Amino acid sequence: MRILLVLDRVENAASANALMGFRLAEQLLARDHTVHILTLWDGLHTPPAPPEGAVQHLLAFADERLMNEALENGRKGGTPVPVRLARLAAHPAAAAAAFRQLVLKAPRRTVDGKREIERLDAEFHFDAVCAVCAPYRAAFALETADIRGKKFLWQLDPYASNRDYTAPGGFAREGQLLDALDGTFITPQAVPDYADGAPLAPWREKVHVLGFPTLLPRECACEEHDDIRCVFCGSLYPNLREPGFALALFEALRDDAVTLTMAGGGWERFAADADKAAQILGAKFVHPGMLPPDEAAALENRADVLLSLGNAYDNQMPSKLFGYFATGKPVLHLAASENDPTLPYLARYPLALVLHAKEGVTPGTAAKLGRWLHEVKGRRVSFVEVAKLYPEFTPEKVAEEFLKYV
Repeated sequence: MRILLVLDRVENAASANALMGFRLAEQLLARDHTVHILTLWDGLHTPPAPPEGAVQHLLAFADERLMNEALENGRKGGTPVPVRLARLAAHPAAAAAAFRQLVLKAPRRTVDGKREIERLDAEFHFDAVCAVCAPYRAAFALETADIRGKKFLWQLDPYASNRDYTAPGGFAREGQLLDALDGTFITPQAVPDYADGAPLAPWREKVHVLGFPTLLPRECACEEHDDIRCVFCGSLYPNLREPGFALALFEALRDDAVTLTMAGGGWERFAADADKAAQILGAKFVHPGMLPPDEAAALENRADVLLSLGNAYDNQMPSKLFGYFATGKPVLHLAASENDPTLPYLARYPLALVLHAKEGVTPGTAAKLGRWLHEVKGRRVSFVEVAKLYPEFTPEKVAEEFLKYV
């Protein structure tokens, strides 16, 4: 088959969803399918090279990147609205992008994305086009595109049921999108949206569950060291994924043998928490900010324990967790939601410790964490064993399931 994957790196140049698109492409190529990739990017950070054998087409949206930066992605709080509008006015291209999106309701990413999908289809005659989302601009570009092949959506984050933003049109708009597609792939935690009586039940026959293709062997650095290195690499979001419980736990631990490193973006909303941790933990708290993907991976590979921050919403599950499992290293998961969808998967993992934010930080909790950290340092689960525990999250199985319906 000849397949086009549409990836979006405009909001996030190092998009985990785009990386999963690459993983799927690798498997499709290994099965002798022809793969093209249309990457929507921010016009600043050059996208990585595609898997060998894939053809990548680039479409830049520097105007939308500047718009998002000026308007701070519409987040509540932060800079006052007049200041945001002044920043927007300083960039004519960004102002034009905002006019298209907010007034004309025709974002350039959707309009030009649709045009490019149609152009590529006319040239290469794809059997299937799959938009890898979120964000959803690529999905809406594909929705009305006039192409010969089938249309699919790989929905890696919820749309209408996403609780940290209000999706325009809600479930009715999502249903309209599903009507235009031949099929949609969803993650396991999205299944309740399609259950009997749920808002998307009428489209249940169109959806197929697909795991995250993040379970593959990882290198692990083996240099000897005396301390216990706990590492988190990821983005923080107010009301969704916050660092407070993690920082409070390690502040209460007060173990000079333990180093906590938390890398990634989103810390501007949690600067006070980071300052407090630095005062209490000193050099035992490392806060390097955003890192390139290869540096973040190297940091995880050198870790003794990988720290997972649970989402506050139970319909979103971090794909990173299965990449953590793939290392075979101990995983400390801090659950923020009582119905955290990762808990059944963590229960299978031999080297996991789950602590719940609702239980708070007590001397007993801190002592439990300290004992566990010292017990599990240096222990590993083989990748063979991990793959048996979570076969549906191996890239091979994901591609196999994908091809059943395309």
